[in-house]
Amino acid sequence: MNLLETATTSVLDGKSVLITGGTGSFGKAFVKRALESKARKVIVFSRDEQKHYEMQRTMSDKRLRFFVGDIRDRDRLMSALRDVDIVVHAAAMKHVPICEYNPIEAVQTNVNGAKNLLESAMACNVEKVIALSTDKAVSPANLYGATKLCMEKLLIAANAYAGDRWTRFSCVRYGNVMGSAGSVIPLFRSQKSRGQLTITDARMTRFWIEMDEAVALVLRGLELMGGGEIFIPKLPTSDIETLAEAVAPGIPRTTVGIRPGEKLHETLIGTEEARRTSDCDDLLVIWPEFQFASRTLNSVRPGRPVPEGFEYSSDSAQPRLDLEATRAMVARVA
Repeated sequence: MNLLETATTSVLDGKSVLITGGTGSFGKAFVKRALESKARKVIVFSRDEQKHYEMQRTMSDKRLRFFVGDIRDRDRLMSALRDVDIVVHAAAMKHVPICEYNPIEAVQTNVNGAKNLLESAMACNVEKVIALSTDKAVSPANLYGATKLCMEKLLIAANAYAGDRWTRFSCVRYGNVMGSAGSVIPLFRSQKSRGQLTITDARMTRFWIEMDEAVALVLRGLELMGGGEIFIPKLPTSDIETLAEAVAPGIPRTTVGIRPGEKLHETLIGTEEARRTSDCDDLLVIWPEFQFASRTLNSVRPGRPVPEGFEYSSDSAQPRLDLEATRAMVARVA
C-alpha cells in the first residue's frame, strides 16, 4: 500500500486547522485537500498579501480564513492560533543560494520562527503540530539544510517542554516536490524554449515526490503521531541527465557545476538514525531518541526495524526511474 491509499482527511474532521506558509505551493495543495474534509475551520497564515489576494480569488468556502502574518512575529502567531487544533508548519525560506547569501534571515525564519511557533502552540493548547522538513536536513551541506535540522530538533524537543500539556509535535521529511516553486522541472521547461539546458553534474541524483503524495504524508503523519516522530515517504529517485531528457528531449545541455551548498546525492535517513527507524509499509518512521510524557505513543513502535547499516540515499534507493518512467512522472506535473 502507498500513502495515497492509506491517507485520509478524517483526522481533520471537526478541527480548526492552520497552515503556516499557506499560500505556498504545498500550502495551497493542503488547503484544497483540507476543504474536502469536515474541518471546522481552515486558516491560511502567510506574510505575502498578494498571494493571499490571489488565493482568495480562486477559493471560496465559508470555513476558510486568511491571516497575514509572519512566523517571526510571536504576537501575531498567538492571535492566529486561538482556538486552533492542528497546525501544519510549511513556512520557510528554502532557496539554497538565497539562504547562503542571507544567513541571518534564514535563521530568523526557519529557526526562530519555529521557536515562536512551538511556544505559541503550547500557550494556545494546540493539539498537534506537524512540520515539513527536507532531505537536506540530513548531514547538511548548506545553511538551508542546517536550519531545517535545527527546526526538526526544536520541534521534537518541544514534546519534552510540553510535558503533560496537550500539544504534541512531529515532523515529515521528504525530497524534491515535482513542479513546486524553485523545482528544476519548470526551469528545464523554460530553458527548453531557449534551446539550451544547464546541468549541474550528470552524476547528481534526487528523490522525487508528487504534491498530492506530500499532502498525503502530512495527513498520515497527523493520524499516526504521538509526538517526536519523523515520518519519511518511500520515494523514487532519478539522475539529472534522465530528468533533463524526459523534460526536454534532444535539447543541448551545458554542465555548469554544482552550486555552493549542493550535494551530488541526498539522504532521507542517515545510518545513525536507522537504529531507531521502522518500516511501516506505506512509510518509514524515525522514532525520537527520548521518551517524552507517558501519554505519547513512543513506547509502541509498529512496523519492522530497518536492517543494520541502513541508509536511505538517492544514489542507492529503489526504485530508480528509467527514462520512460521519468517521462510519465514529468507528464503528471502541470
